Amino acid sequence: MIQIREVTTKKDLKAFVHFPNALYEGNPHYVPQIESMERDTLTPAKNHAFEVCEAKYWLAYDEGNRIVGRVAGIVNRKYNEKTGERICRFGFIDFTDNQEVSKTLMDTVERYAKEKGMATMCGPMGFLEFDTAGVLVEGFDQLPTAYGKYNAPYYERHLTRLGYVKDVDFVEYQILVPEVIPERYERMSQLVSVKNSLHQAEFGSRAELEPYLDGVFRCLNMAYSKLHGFTELTPGQCNDLKRQFLSNINPDYVSIILDTNEEVVGFGVALPSLSKAMKKAKGSLFPLGWLHLMKALRKNDTIDLLLIAIDEKYKNKGVNAMIFNKFAKGITKNGIKFIESTRELEDNTSVQNLWHYLEHTLTKRARLYKKEIR
Repeated sequence: MIQIREVTTKKDLKAFVHFPNALYEGNPHYVPQIESMERDTLTPAKNHAFEVCEAKYWLAYDEGNRIVGRVAGIVNRKYNEKTGERICRFGFIDFTDNQEVSKTLMDTVERYAKEKGMATMCGPMGFLEFDTAGVLVEGFDQLPTAYGKYNAPYYERHLTRLGYVKDVDFVEYQILVPEVIPERYERMSQLVSVKNSLHQAEFGSRAELEPYLDGVFRCLNMAYSKLHGFTELTPGQCNDLKRQFLSNINPDYVSIILDTNEEVVGFGVALPSLSKAMKKAKGSLFPLGWLHLMKALRKNDTIDLLLIAIDEKYKNKGVNAMIFNKFAKGITKNGIKFIESTRELEDNTSVQNLWHYLEHTLTKRARLYKKEIR
């Protein structure tokens, strides 16, 4: 018989975070998450997402008192207020291939949702748009990006048997960088710049980049306002993201587009791939995990495309070409051979059209599920 226990102590939380790393130990396609960072994400005192969210976590144990599953229930009050819906998110879900385990976990989250007055389950999702979302349904032979997540093929079967149906899909592409970037990107970038009176922000270091970040977050909040699952970031959440990414950012892979008033109207951010380094780190920064990550940031043949956002006034005006043209300079300078697009909604053609003139392959697909529990 499967027993469920709520996570209430630091020891419980440590076990909750460690479980997937243990479950997939030795799997060549699994990228272990850095456990200390995961614990911070799940700790209210260390994550400003709890300004607008509340959550509970549970672990499932078998008859031998072994952990066989985990799940979180999350209510994002701000998102529900914005949409007028009553959604409970389920996330951070992992389990062994045992239908009793997955059913017990999801029954627990659904009871929590009903206690909170929710009417719909949706997930897997985290607190915010930037947390890993979706169940991998295609691409099990691929190494995920550090911002995606591997899961075994049986997850989809378990959830559908429990009455969950597709909500939306996310897709990921691998783009092969040619020896010479097509000149059309440079020409299009110049044309868009002149036609719309836009220009690239100039910066050569993280310190010179930092003054633009408030404008970047304003642009992001506006551009993402209608995206599935997104809620406007609070100042505290913006500061969390600054701390998370600024120390790792390479200015060669950041494009910030300004108008004539020096206001941010678009931006793009990519990072050197950390997937292989995180595999070597095995879930810990110490003693040598941090060294693997630093090496990956300095020398790499792959970059992960994290974010692209464009002000509504400039949508469909080719600003993406300006952003990619800046990336192209960094790609050429640093000998990048591959670009990995992180999870993007399957109908996000404005970003996918960037790869129209380059060799690209859809490598992974992840799915969000929903279920009415009225």
